[in-house]
Amino acid sequence: MSLQVLMVIHILPLWFLIFALFLPRIALLVLWLETPLTFFHLHGILPLLVAVFLPRLLVLYMIYLDQGISLWFVIHLITAGVVWGGSGGYSARRRRRDY
Repeated sequence: MSLQVLMVIHILPLWFLIFALFLPRIALLVLWLETPLTFFHLHGILPLLVAVFLPRLLVLYMIYLDQGISLWFVIHLITAGVVWGGSGGYSARRRRRDY
């Protein structure tokens, strides 16, 4: 067995992995209220700012620390790419229609 397989922790619950696909800020808040996130070394102001402004990035980081590059990491990475890639299209279409 490789050393990376032995370092996998699997602390994140399944409900968080599924819920964070759709509402990452709320999933992070519920996880924070339910369990202390000290096992992810998330303390200080930086994780709070990332949770507010880029919650999908924090979820990706937490999944990477918990499971490494796994199926859940890839699913969340694809979801983040779709959300970030398609977020500018609506406002651009709306601006063109207003003129």
